[in-house]
Amino acid sequence: MPIAIAVTSGDLVLPAPDGPASTAAVLRPPGEQPLETAVTQTGLLLDQCGHLVVLYPDALPAPYVHRLHAVRSLLESERIALLPVGLPPLAVGVLARQLRQLSLSDLGPGVLASAARLLAHYIYAGAELASVARLDRVPVGLGPHVASLLPGVRFGVLVNPMPRLVRPGGEEIPGPAYPTRMTVARAGPRRDGDWVTGTLAPAWQVQGVQEVSPLPEGSARWWGTHRAVEFAAAIPDPSVLYQLVASVRREECRWCGLELIGDRCGFCSAPVAAAA
Repeated sequence: MPIAIAVTSGDLVLPAPDGPASTAAVLRPPGEQPLETAVTQTGLLLDQCGHLVVLYPDALPAPYVHRLHAVRSLLESERIALLPVGLPPLAVGVLARQLRQLSLSDLGPGVLASAARLLAHYIYAGAELASVARLDRVPVGLGPHVASLLPGVRFGVLVNPMPRLVRPGGEEIPGPAYPTRMTVARAGPRRDGDWVTGTLAPAWQVQGVQEVSPLPEGSARWWGTHRAVEFAAAIPDPSVLYQLVASVRREECRWCGLELIGDRCGFCSAPVAAAA
């Protein structure tokens, strides 16, 4: 039985170009669905799949986060993992897609949930922006703030795995040292001289570019501007992802008993006991 993966927006359910992947449930915000309905639907999902891993951007509005925790509490279930992710929305969708691919393997729920933190480190996420005046995810100096007021100025931003801010056509952003495929979403039509697909993707030697539409709903809030071309370069091969996760030492959660990797259980949040 595949472990259920859920996201908080339908535009984070990305098509899987490399092999099979389970579908993803979409958990609706408080304004779109009564609490009773959310509890009933989530309970049915648990009955079908046993465990539920929920990924959401760490910038998700507080009432939405409170709804997720309320549903978990009312179901009195430790089979729901709520995982805030410090990545831009498109990259959260890419990470969810990787977990959807791995959910069809023999990885247990504890390992799958804790694998989210591991795999996030291997996603190169950023955007081409028309303004960085409201960007608070990377250090922005006075010069870029002033330049944001000028028409036609563009900025290249990398937020993961290390923050970087450049001007397209100038300094380059170092790319991943392993094969990746780039997923791209843009707020409008493709521009002449597109930096992401025309310059960055070839420089990084990505194995392909997948354009998705529309730009995720939460992207404008995350980047501080509606004028963005968001990208995420990640490992596309499910077998490589599996080997990466399977190579990590596993522990047993001292609280809920699930097998996991890393230093904390994704379901009950209990830390791994320190080695004596």
